[in-house]
Amino acid sequence: MNVFKVVLLIIVNIHYIYAFIDGIYCGRENCYEVLGVNRDSTREEITKAYRKLARKFHPDVHRDEEAKQTATARFQVIASAYEVLRDEESRKDYNYMLDNPDEVYRHYYHYYRRIYAPKVDVRIVLVVTISVISAIQYWAAQSRYKEAIDYFLTVPKYRLKAQEIAKEDGLLNNNSATKRRNRFKTREEIKLEEENILRKIIEEKMDIKGAYSKPTVYDILWVQLVCLPYTIAQFVYFYIRWFYKFVIMKEEYGEEEKMYIIRRNMKLSSSQWSQLSDEEKEEYLELQLWKKEAFDVWKQERDDEQKAKLAESASYKRYRRWMRKGGPGAITFLDD
Repeated sequence: MNVFKVVLLIIVNIHYIYAFIDGIYCGRENCYEVLGVNRDSTREEITKAYRKLARKFHPDVHRDEEAKQTATARFQVIASAYEVLRDEESRKDYNYMLDNPDEVYRHYYHYYRRIYAPKVDVRIVLVVTISVISAIQYWAAQSRYKEAIDYFLTVPKYRLKAQEIAKEDGLLNNNSATKRRNRFKTREEIKLEEENILRKIIEEKMDIKGAYSKPTVYDILWVQLVCLPYTIAQFVYFYIRWFYKFVIMKEEYGEEEKMYIIRRNMKLSSSQWSQLSDEEKEEYLELQLWKKEAFDVWKQERDDEQKAKLAESASYKRYRRWMRKGGPGAITFLDD
């Protein structure tokens, strides 16, 4: 019997040791007992008890230095108890700790997560995050587009075509009016003006498709999210229409459907497909590459041509000899 009492006493003591964990909530004191309330007390009752104790233990009420220090220490405990019990979520976590004192690490986790977690609405965080991503997307797309135009200005095919269009429009004519307009400009200013004219012509009057096309606001994340329901509806409509027309009704493919199947067979994205010239697309239609048998034959021929070109390439021959001699571990005196 005595042994049973000792064990029971140990269990009770352990319960109370764990129930009041140092460093969190009210430490070794019970927050309800600190304020003189119980677990059934309402929020108004807790607030009323706190204000009563705050008037009694507030440091400014005491004049004596020792009494002020004692009151300050007690007021801090009272304020901590009020902070714990006035918030429903914090009070719920505290009650759970009282009922489950053995889950020490869980109590520490929930306490410090509540203390240090940002007090910002998740919706605001999402809006700001999406806005930042959208701004970066748009800036990156504009930068890539500028780089693409700079590249086209260096390609003779596009530069000569832009110069022809500029001369036809009277923008680069070397006439007397142009000379009078440019007589007070330096050579660098005249060259910069011509480059800007050619750049504008390439942007506005030349066929730039696919990844080189001018970016729009429709490409950024915000607009895509807003348009997502419409995009999903289009996707569902496309496949329902496709299934009904070409699977159930067995209709013949139109030109648009044929091009879609060809693009899918070639594993090209819509932007990659748009970069192809109209002549290439017409050639694929003439070869009937939407048919699996015709596409397999065409692809095999292309693969064979590629292999033949590689076999004739001097650099590829050196690569094959190098691989036969041991690959990356072999010693070579070739510069390339």
